[in-house]
Amino acid sequence: MTATGFHEGELAMQRRAGVEAEAGRLENMLDSSQLSQGAARFLASQRFAALTGRDQDGVLWVSPLAAPAGFLRGHEGVLHVSASPRDGDPLHEIRIGQQVGLIAIDFATRRRLRINGELVGADHQGMTVRVDQSYGNCPKYIHRRAIDVANLAAPASKCPGRAALLGPSDRALIATSDTFFLGTSHPTRGSDASHRGGPPGFVRVDSPDRLWWPDFPGNNMFNSYGNLAVDNKAALLFLDFDTGATLQVSGTAHVRWTTPGAAGDDGAVGRNVAFSVDAVATLAGLAMHR
Repeated sequence: MTATGFHEGELAMQRRAGVEAEAGRLENMLDSSQLSQGAARFLASQRFAALTGRDQDGVLWVSPLAAPAGFLRGHEGVLHVSASPRDGDPLHEIRIGQQVGLIAIDFATRRRLRINGELVGADHQGMTVRVDQSYGNCPKYIHRRAIDVANLAAPASKCPGRAALLGPSDRALIATSDTFFLGTSHPTRGSDASHRGGPPGFVRVDSPDRLWWPDFPGNNMFNSYGNLAVDNKAALLFLDFDTGATLQVSGTAHVRWTTPGAAGDDGAVGRNVAFSVDAVATLAGLAMHR
């Protein structure tokens, strides 16, 4: 990926929201393909990240990565990841050569770093990403919690589940979640992973194949929603931080514009995101807890 600056979807969303000037002041931060020393130090201390990529069939997913500090090692334009999606995860056999997105997040300090680039190496021991973009995000909506990864190497405690619809336990997890990760993609800019947070239950489940969430004020760049304006494929990752259960959902999403302050507009920004479910994957035993 060699293009820089905002792409057409991001610009369209910024215009619709009336925040072009605010977003423009941040545009240069998207053009960094080098990991600074500060970014490298941050990555080296992290124990959790979320990865967006496509499976062997080209389906978009978001997967959790967790390991002791030091599993993320960045130097200049390369990120080495000494972990890979677990057996049974849709991205366990992730294809080399694709564009991926990764977000490293420190729940204790409420800091996060987003990295987009090309996956140039992958096996069951880890991955290597050639960095195209790296930039930080504000701490808004990150809920403080501790991550325990002592038993990360243990296999999932149950057989992986696959379905086309959300089951009762899936819906129950979503209804109590205060955090999820969103994966999106752009035809030429590649995949992206981002964090979404709010009060417990801020994601509403309307039916086994429909859910939605309100948007909240942010940095006005609209990286994720700009991608959706061009390519509506999307993926979600929900985590039970007590049991380690994971819920991964793949489907399509679109931004719905409403009147600011209307019913369900929790962030008073006049928009929410509707998601249609195509596929569901569940795993247990990630060994994370508060």
